[in-house]
Parts: sequence; structure tokens; C-alpha cells
Amino acid sequence: MARVVSLYFPRWPTDRIRRAGADGTPPPDKPMVVISRSGSRRTVCAADDAARKLGLRIGMPASKAQALVADLAMYDADPVGDLAALDKMALWMLRQYSPVVAVDGTDGIVIDTEGADHLQGGEELMVSGMVNRLRGVGVVTRAAVADTWGAAHAIARCTSAEWTVVPVSETTKAVLGLPIVCLRLAPETVNSLRVLGIETVGQLSAMPRAPLTLRFGPEVGRRLDQLFGRAAEPIEPIRSPEIVEVHRPFAEPIGAAETIAKYVGRLVGQLCSELETRGLGVRRCDLIVHRVDNTIQAIRAGLAKPVRDDKRLTRLLTDRIEKIDPGFGIEKLSLVATWAEPLVERQQSSSLIEETVVDVTPLVDILGNRGHRIYRMTPVAGDVPERSFQRIGPMSEEKGVDWPSNWPRPSRLLARPEEIEVLAVLPDSPPRTMTWRGKRRRIVRGDGPERVFGEWWLRDAEFHAVRDYYVVEDDSGERFWVYRAGDGVDTTTGSHRWFIHGIFG
Repeated sequence: MARVVSLYFPRWPTDRIRRAGADGTPPPDKPMVVISRSGSRRTVCAADDAARKLGLRIGMPASKAQALVADLAMYDADPVGDLAALDKMALWMLRQYSPVVAVDGTDGIVIDTEGADHLQGGEELMVSGMVNRLRGVGVVTRAAVADTWGAAHAIARCTSAEWTVVPVSETTKAVLGLPIVCLRLAPETVNSLRVLGIETVGQLSAMPRAPLTLRFGPEVGRRLDQLFGRAAEPIEPIRSPEIVEVHRPFAEPIGAAETIAKYVGRLVGQLCSELETRGLGVRRCDLIVHRVDNTIQAIRAGLAKPVRDDKRLTRLLTDRIEKIDPGFGIEKLSLVATWAEPLVERQQSSSLIEETVVDVTPLVDILGNRGHRIYRMTPVAGDVPERSFQRIGPMSEEKGVDWPSNWPRPSRLLARPEEIEVLAVLPDSPPRTMTWRGKRRRIVRGDGPERVFGEWWLRDAEFHAVRDYYVVEDDSGERFWVYRAGDGVDTTTGSHRWFIHGIFG
């Protein structure tokens, strides 16, 4: 079932200025307001948190705001610039999160999670990741996931939670207590309803439809139907001139999987031809399915490297055709190269001259599009073992760094060192016995110590810290990587407790 994410930016004008600045440079670290003009009248139309704490409010005259706060930073409203920045953020989310993303008014973005949430680990991880990433770049966000656009829009704007995930089929219970202002009705309609004593969605939905339509027109009923999912509200994805897109409309709706696969193959051929004329390869492409009931479904395929191979792209898309529900029929198919990069053709030499390298990217693409998180480990500059590696993409280039070869390293490093009980002669002898996870082991061989110093340039607490690592083997032939915290003499270098950190294969 398609679900909808609504992102609401309650401080969008000020957040946008904080990020980029009115002239391209960040503004000074002062309370900030945005001023709108109506004739000769200048009023506050947005204020950041610092300004609000000092008592400044939206609608306040600009002269009064300036009198209350002496060092106030004031910027003229720029609706065009705000919308352009919102469009830019929506295009970024189109590439990162979902095939169907659109701007929602002047302060939000709406996302259809169809075909994309499983790639992010589920709805909760997807929406919390969005909020955290936006917070990291200085954008205040409230997000909601619900069954309909109207419900997600309302919950994001009328609740204080940073993010909310409404369970499937529980939209009605979640929205009945919300104020009617969340229904996206005209302000005069909302005021008229309040005069009648109607304050919440539940009160409004309980009223007879005919009198409401007679007095306020069809808009009230339409918004209620969209809120509860009784009327479709398709999301028209945002597009830019740089995005390559091909379409195939149908005079008669189609629905059979074989027919869909046939036309997907033709669309892929058209897309690859268009990409070739631009010298591009696709990294992420989306198949958008337009049904006759005015709803949209989508399938997303990602690739580890830029590709212009029609057979490979067709296979990635047709492998997931069973997830398409044609309903009463499909009236249009669209294929979009959401993320494309320059692709330079390279002539291959003869295998007699150049060693053939097996390309594993097709396998990586297949597993990645099934929702598996694929990565590999690479060494990084770091003396402490748990900081000497990091996850990188499966096809990322090597960084030219390697682990030290003068001392062996275990094939398996524990997520965090586990404390063990040992019998050892201080300061430099390896353990004679060790007890780990309730099992006592007699050590028959040991090699070490390998002294590892703390990274004092990262943390002051590691200025004197050291670890002495040993490779030990028990009487059953199992080999372990253990260490003592400290040098065995001076307690300022560590606690002198023992830990197991890795296991040799």
C-alpha cells in the first residue's frame, strides 16, 4: 500500500537564510526576522527561535520589533527565493529517497514512499533519517507518515512531535481531534466554520454533507474525502530540465505482467538512446505507473555505477513487476533517469594484453534493489583498532591505505571489546588462562605485546592511555586477540583490566 510522507518546515524563510544568506553568505549570529511589505506597512512574517524567545511575533510591525531588539537582523521577504530553495531540496529528495516527490505549498514537501521505503530500512528509519539529516544542515523539520497526503499534511503541521508514523489503516483515529485549519481550506471558510462552533475534524466530518456543500461549496467535502482516502489525490512529481524522461501512453489500458514487461523494455531502449545523445549513464531510474483511477505507483532501480546497458536496466525493472498492482488498468508508463552521471566509453584491449577483471556491479545492483545493504570495509588512518576501518560503498575506489602488516590482525573484530578474567604475570607476559562468556580456557601459546597508544589528538583522556595486545591460542586450537588496558605498571595508562577484541578464523 502506498504511504505518504509530509515534511513541514515551520521556520523555512529564516532557515533558508541561515543556510545560504540573502547575498550568498551566512548572516550574523543574531536574532533574525523576515519582513513583508504591504504598501507602506512592514510586518514580521517569519522569526527564528532566538527572536521568538525575545517576544517577537508574526504580524508584529517591523518598527516595533526593531525597537524591542536592538541588534535584530532583518531581511526582506523573498517568496521566489524561498520557493526556488524548496524546489532544490525536493529535487535532492527525489534522488535520495523516492521516485515521487513534490513541493507542498510554500513550506513543505510531500513524498510518496511507494517502491522506496524498503531501501531505507522501513518507514521509521526513512523519516527519522530525513529529519536528522535536515537538522544537521540547520533546517527545522516536522514529518509525518500516513495513508493519505491530506492526513500526513495535517499531522505534520498540527502536532509537536518531530516525526510521527501513523500505523496503516489508523488514519481516521489520528486526525479526528485535529483542528480544521489543517484541512487546507481557505481562511474565510475556516473562520465561518468556527463561527458555527466547528473546531475539529471530527466535528466537521460528523455534519451532514448536503448543508455543508450548500453553504460552503464542494471544497469542504473534497478535502474531507482526500483526508480519509475516499478521494484520490495524486502527487505530481517534481521535474527539472536536466532530468531525462520518456513516456508511453496507451489508448487502451494494459494490466498483464507480460505486456508491462514488453513496454518497459521499449522505454528502457528509448531512455538509453536519449542518455547516449547527452553522454550520460543512469545511476538511479524510476518507473512511474499511472493507473486509470488517477493513482500512481513507482518502482525504483539503483545502480552502483553509471550504466547505459538496456538489457541490464530492463532486468532490474522487470524483476519487480510483480509489485505493480494494475487495478482497473494502466494508462501510461513513464521512465525517469532521476540520477544520471557522465559516462565515458572505454575501449577494451585484448585479453592477451590486458588482464580481464570480473565486473561484479550487476550482482551488486540486483542485491541492492532487493533491499540488502551492501558495503565493504576499508582501512583508514587510525592507531586504535576500532577506528582503523570504515564502511564504504561496494564499488568505491581504494584509498591507498592498508592495515599494518608487521602484526597479525583477526578476521573478526568484535563490535566492542568484552571484558575477560585472566591469570597473567605482569607486566609483559601473555595470559596463562582466560575466562570468556563463562568458559575457562587454558592458554598454550601467546605472542606479544603489541603496544597501541591512545589518540591523544582526538581525546584528552587518551593522552596517557595505552593497550598491550596479545595473540593467544588455547588448548583447543582457537586463537584470540586480547589486550590489557594499561602498561601493567602505571595505573594512569589504564585500568589493567583485560579484554578480548577479536577472533582469528
